[in-house]
Amino acid sequence: MTSLPVTLADIEQAARRIEGRILRTPFVPSPSLTELCGVPVGLKLEHHQTTGSFKLRGATNAVLSLTPQQRARGVVAASTGNHGRALAHAAKAEGSVATICMSRLVPDNKVRDIRRLGAIIRIVGRSQDEAQVEADRLAAEEGLVMVPPFDHPAVVAGQGTLGLEIVEAMPDVATVLVPLSGGGLAAGVAAAVKGRLPGARVIGLTMERGAAMKASLDAGQPVLVEEVASLADSLGGGIGLDNTVTFSMCRALLDDVILLSEAEIAAGMRHAYAREREVIEGAGAVGIAALISGRLGRLDGPVAVILSGRNVDMARHLRVINGEDTP
Repeated sequence: MTSLPVTLADIEQAARRIEGRILRTPFVPSPSLTELCGVPVGLKLEHHQTTGSFKLRGATNAVLSLTPQQRARGVVAASTGNHGRALAHAAKAEGSVATICMSRLVPDNKVRDIRRLGAIIRIVGRSQDEAQVEADRLAAEEGLVMVPPFDHPAVVAGQGTLGLEIVEAMPDVATVLVPLSGGGLAAGVAAAVKGRLPGARVIGLTMERGAAMKASLDAGQPVLVEEVASLADSLGGGIGLDNTVTFSMCRALLDDVILLSEAEIAAGMRHAYAREREVIEGAGAVGIAALISGRLGRLDGPVAVILSGRNVDMARHLRVINGEDTP
C-alpha cells in the first residue's frame, strides 16, 4: 500500500483539507436489497453531493492543493460532465476560473449546468480523448493548470475520502461496489477501504461497451477503446495511454471488475427510483444493477453500494423508468 501513488495518509490529509467544502453524504440501509441479497446492504448517497456527484471531492482537493499563483492562471480539464461541473464549482469557490473541454457525446444538460457555474466551455470531437487533446493544448499554449478528471494524485486522494466515510458508517463492510471509469473513484475508494480494512473486497463496475479500464487491465497496459453512447455516459472515455496513477492502483487494489449490459443498468436505475426513491444517472446505478442481476454471486458479508451521481437528463430518466433500455 505504501508504494502506491496515493496512500491512506494522503486520503486522510485530503479529508482534513476539504472538510466544510463538501457534504458528508448519507449512508443508509436498503431493506429491499438486503432482503434480495441475504446480507446487509447500505447505500452511500453520494449523488446528494453539492454538484450532484462524487467528483466535487477530488476537484476541491486538487484546487486547494494549488498555489494562489496557479489558481490565478485558471484551471482546465477534459470531462464527460461531472468532473467539469465539480471543477467549475471548486474553482469558482476559490476565485479561479475553469475551462472545461468536452466531446459532443456529453449530454446537453451537463453542458448547460457547467456553463451556469461560470466555466468556459470547449466542445471538441466525439470522444474524451479528443477533448483531452484540446485541454492539453490550452495548458501548453495558454498556461492553464491541468486538473484531470482521474489520473492525478490529489484528485484520487479526494475521491478516496468517500471510502473513509463508508468504513466509518459500516465498520464491518465486506464488499464495496464502486463505479469504474478512468479509475479515480475506484482507486481512491479501494486505497481508503483496504487501508482501514485490508480484508474487504472492492469491485469495480462498468458498462459492457467502451470499458477502457477493464480493457486496459486485461491487456496489462493502458489501451485505447472506442467510445460509444451508453446509459452510463459518465463512465465513458479512455484512461490515457500515459496513465501514471489510476491504472497501477486499480490493478493492485481491485478484486474484480464486472461489466453490465445497458438493460442491466436501466434496471438498476428503475430499482433506485421505484424501491429506494432515488433519481440517479446510469453510472450511479451500476452497483444496484450488479446486485439485482445476481452478477456478484454469493455474498458473505455486508455490502456498501456507491450511488455516485444524479446528473441525468430527466427526459432520458423518464424513458428509462417507463421501460426503455437504450441510451
